Amino acid sequence: MTPLQWRLLWLLLPLSSRAQKLPTRDEELFQMQIRDKASFHHSSVIPDGAEISSYLFRDTPKRYFFVVEEDNTPLSVTVTPCDTPLEWKLSLQELPEETSGESSGEPEPLEQQKQVTSEEATELLSYKGNDVESYVSSSSPSGLYQLELLSTEKDTHFKVYATTTPESDQPYPELPYDPRVDVTSLGRTTVTLAWKPSPTASLLRQPIQYCVVVNREHNFKSLCAVEAKLSVDDAFMAAPKPGLDFSPFDFAHFGFPAGHSGKERGFLAKPPPKPGRPVPARPKADLRKTCIGNKNIFTVSDLKPDTQYYFDVFVANSRSNTSTAYVGTFARTREEAKQKTLELKDGRVADVFVKRRGAKFLRFAPVSSHQKVTFFVHSCLDAVQIQVRRDGKLVLSQNVEGVRQFLLRGKPKAKYLVRLKGSKKGASLLKILASTRPGKHSFPALPEDTRVKAFDKLRTCSSATVAWLGTQERNKFCIYKKEVGDGYSDEQRKREQNQCLGPDTRKKSEKVLCKYFHSQNPHKAVTTETVKGLQPGKAYLLDVYVIGHGGHSVKYQSKVVKTRKFC
Repeated sequence: MTPLQWRLLWLLLPLSSRAQKLPTRDEELFQMQIRDKASFHHSSVIPDGAEISSYLFRDTPKRYFFVVEEDNTPLSVTVTPCDTPLEWKLSLQELPEETSGESSGEPEPLEQQKQVTSEEATELLSYKGNDVESYVSSSSPSGLYQLELLSTEKDTHFKVYATTTPESDQPYPELPYDPRVDVTSLGRTTVTLAWKPSPTASLLRQPIQYCVVVNREHNFKSLCAVEAKLSVDDAFMAAPKPGLDFSPFDFAHFGFPAGHSGKERGFLAKPPPKPGRPVPARPKADLRKTCIGNKNIFTVSDLKPDTQYYFDVFVANSRSNTSTAYVGTFARTREEAKQKTLELKDGRVADVFVKRRGAKFLRFAPVSSHQKVTFFVHSCLDAVQIQVRRDGKLVLSQNVEGVRQFLLRGKPKAKYLVRLKGSKKGASLLKILASTRPGKHSFPALPEDTRVKAFDKLRTCSSATVAWLGTQERNKFCIYKKEVGDGYSDEQRKREQNQCLGPDTRKKSEKVLCKYFHSQNPHKAVTTETVKGLQPGKAYLLDVYVIGHGGHSVKYQSKVVKTRKFC
């Protein structure tokens, strides 16, 4: 970068910025240079009092410039790395007021300017790392300040903020005297966090919101680092092609107030993707960001038991879109209560109760060598998820409603671990049987449709006719009746839907009859029955049970029928 270009950038800023008015040293030179866009190809001007976002290619330094017009001026420059550590340094370049070239009407030779300016360069601060770092001076000399940044690890984003009025600007939300995030409650799947509120909202009356970030890798030092991890395009803009560097400021639109839209403020808007240049998608990081308004207590849920998590809180100014990080923390969720493992006996039915969203573990270890193993599962209420691992390898994962049968390939001396997980709706009750002799069924065969159908035209004042499907296997069917009130609700009916309750739980007076039925043609396996001895205008709950050879019964879906009041 030549001193001629530095001077040009100094001259350009007053035409673009409303925040600073800087003198134009040579208007003719300025007009000549502004037409030469190559002069700005490798340089950018930092505006006074605005945060910029930009991009760095690995091992490719980038320079920014900031002008202080008068001596004894306060100055603050803040650099925020995103996603990777940066190396940066800030130096002061004093510019001569007049030169011999200007008096003669011709610019000074470039080599001579390089020699003069290089001798006057003063390094003010250098830093290497990924912390948000600032250079602050209450009284700075006038001159051109140069900020040089370098990323040696990978391509990355960063933010820069510079101002000559740090006391009045206060761009970043303030932290309280104790900026730590505290863990106030710790569970197996939840962690409650609390922090002291930022003075920015209470004292300065500025709009703020808190954002909570959770991940399992490390704490974050800036919100832009979080957004870079979350977004495919690092949350700011698509990376430009190497060799086509750009200034993040569109000088033609520079200086608009914050109320203008992103389309007018070209330096904040993302450039539209060019045809034929799709941005390769990256897998999203294992982290969550939740903005919760101005609350300073938050409970993080849906965590995994016995897992370490890192928690960060950021206070963001909704008006300026700047943010400050609290001191993050970490915690390990509590261990899940150790589950007792129920031993399954070959050919015996086990009753299992699973809490809502809970889990139960069962172990099946056949004594003899086997080629196949069959699992019969009868879900009595809500659906349940079953997972079976054979010697640690997952061989089955299914959701079960009603009665299901699973046939698995066996191995000599294999052991099976069964995990039953309850539904989100409510507790689950089920019966499960494991057998190495699949031909010996304890559970009855069921049709796909277990509804009971009532024939409206065949209703009388004292009877009702119903039908249901059977199977090719000969089974015993028993039908029961129970008088219910006219206000029999769906909730009451749901409680009656426990399919694992057999006929032995019913009163003898409720029994209508039992019969055997099967059909070789599954399309004609339909049986009907007329329930007699009913009272006129009354509602009855009808239940059909199918009983297998092993004595295990399954109830069809209950049916409510109402006799005619007048015949």
